[in-house]
Amino acid sequence: MSTELDQALDAVGPRLRDLRRKREATLAELSASTGISVSTLSRLESGARRPTLELLLPLAKAHGVTLDELVGAPPTGDPRIHMRPINRGGMTMVPLTRRAGGIQAYKLVIPGGASREPDPKTHEGFEWMYVLNGRLRVILGEHDFIMSPSEAAEFDTREPHWFGAADDEPVEFLSLFGKQGERAHLRARPKSAD
Repeated sequence: MSTELDQALDAVGPRLRDLRRKREATLAELSASTGISVSTLSRLESGARRPTLELLLPLAKAHGVTLDELVGAPPTGDPRIHMRPINRGGMTMVPLTRRAGGIQAYKLVIPGGASREPDPKTHEGFEWMYVLNGRLRVILGEHDFIMSPSEAAEFDTREPHWFGAADDEPVEFLSLFGKQGERAHLRARPKSAD
């Protein structure tokens, strides 16, 4: 019969694979950033090798998560989300959800004046965005438009898309992303009976 420790360690491999795939990183890229061999990383993800603290520490750092998140430790009663920013291509992404899978929430900050050339991409999923501050330039298929604070958009990410700061000011926005194509559902207040 499996103990709680065995069950927790067995779950580490799939969690590591999900984190790496979410970052769209290869085993070779992860190996280069952690110093852990590709074969060891592969065996960890498949469950063929038991994780050790020496392996988990650099992996937690590379994925921007805590050790608790890697091993699925039970919550300690602290409801705060300990946000660790991820910098990618001049953009700062702050994860607002802690669980792997399902809908993921992020706060994104793109510096103004960043002369990134639009390079629309596609991938599986569905995204919902809400602009907090600044102006967001969005290219979605044949559409090229600017979103201002308090504006929201949702789209299928299989449509070629790109976004960046619309001017010299930084832009901050919230993003909900679901790989399985979940859509944001807004609940409206029921009409009052007159």
